[in-house]
Amino acid sequence: MIKHEINTSFAEAALLALEAALTDMTPVMNDLGELLTTSTKDRFPKGIAPSGAKWAPKSQTTLNRYGARKSNRVDVRPLFGPSGLLSQLIFHEADASQVSWGSNLIYSAVMQFGAAKGAFGTMSNGSPIPWGNIPARPFIGVSADDEVNIIATLEDWLQSAADQQP
Repeated sequence: MIKHEINTSFAEAALLALEAALTDMTPVMNDLGELLTTSTKDRFPKGIAPSGAKWAPKSQTTLNRYGARKSNRVDVRPLFGPSGLLSQLIFHEADASQVSWGSNLIYSAVMQFGAAKGAFGTMSNGSPIPWGNIPARPFIGVSADDEVNIIATLEDWLQSAADQQP
């Protein structure tokens, strides 16, 4: 008769550590939020959507409007307006089960999804809001590189959690 005993206490400890970590994934969700926030901000100077597509250029009408105001700086890059805030004000929120990121600037949704001329009514002088068609320039989303980095972040987090044996 052959008897062979296997000690599985190391595996049990690792599983218990993973179980504890999985009850509150806030730390890794925050890490993912930082990753996606940074990735989004990094795409602005390149003028590209998460898909890799180039953003539509600003129209000459838009450039002329910005240039007509002496206080405005004119930046020809898409999504870089007079304030320059959109590329800077990207934030994330995370909890135990999810992460979200984006901008709370009032015009951020229009930049992401676009808007037709007059979609928001008219001003008191009768001019349309917006004054022309605004093409969608998606800046929020998950790129192919983001997908790879998300998986790597999750793998590292799981390994670290498993290593934290009680």
